[in-house]
Amino acid sequence: MSNWEEFYNTHLPPADFEDNRSLLKEFCERHNRLQNRIVLVTSGGTTVPLEHNTVRFVDNFSAGTRGSSSAEYFLDHNYAVIFMHRLKSLEPFTRHFTGQQFFDMLDITDNGQSTSITVNPDSVDVFAPILAKYKQARESQMILYVSFTSVVDYMWLLRAACECLAAFEDRAVLYLAAAVSDFYIPQDMMPTHKMQSGEGAPTISLQLVPKMLAPLVSLWVPQAFVVSFKLETDENLLITKARDSLSKYKHKLVIANILQTRKHRVVFVTPTSSYEVHLSREQALQGLEIEEPIVADVVQKHSEFINSGMSRQ
Repeated sequence: MSNWEEFYNTHLPPADFEDNRSLLKEFCERHNRLQNRIVLVTSGGTTVPLEHNTVRFVDNFSAGTRGSSSAEYFLDHNYAVIFMHRLKSLEPFTRHFTGQQFFDMLDITDNGQSTSITVNPDSVDVFAPILAKYKQARESQMILYVSFTSVVDYMWLLRAACECLAAFEDRAVLYLAAAVSDFYIPQDMMPTHKMQSGEGAPTISLQLVPKMLAPLVSLWVPQAFVVSFKLETDENLLITKARDSLSKYKHKLVIANILQTRKHRVVFVTPTSSYEVHLSREQALQGLEIEEPIVADVVQKHSEFINSGMSRQ
């Protein structure tokens, strides 16, 4: 038995798994009938619970910026989007208005008989186009939101999504931008209740999370265009690690980036080439996001992939 098969055999799915699987199935069947292209965007980080009744957990820094912005740009290219994201991480459209910024855009009027809330005139030009895109995406049913919290939740939803996407063959893109934990605690090794500090510092034994790219590429969606991401802090390792991943898992593209420069520079690494996509300082000051050219390049490569018939070779 492979390590990923053992993972699913020894870890229960999340409580809402069947509901989410039904939503995925319905969404995919509708867009497959319409012959649409479709993308699964994974976004945000995964938690590693330390107890079954979780109070403490290990987390990472990912807020879901790349995934949530990329989902918007895939919609601009007429892709149906499954947005599989960490609960409470950034989401498409709403990511533009967080916390105090959102309330600063609103005005309230109370005439004694009724209260009305409006967008203040200075904010209409910003708010209106984003609201229009959101409404269009939801009303045309071009986006499906599915959320996870733990790494186990993520693994179950990833496989369920792939089961539905397989029917699209080469019209499916997997854009795996989520920051998935490399380590976890198996469920049979976790305490049931909150660890007590009075018992002293616990000894925690972490195990490697199975690499799901292997069954995903070879078994679950063998004809899809699969894109993974590689984040490093050492520039000298970046291309080597990306090429190692392509060689090992046989997918189509790695988008590699360095932690400190990820918001304005990435490297596209394919089995035969590599090149940079970057934003200039002027472009960044104008409000451009690097995810726009990233997605445009992915869409172009996906079209080339379909037209070449490579998925059927």
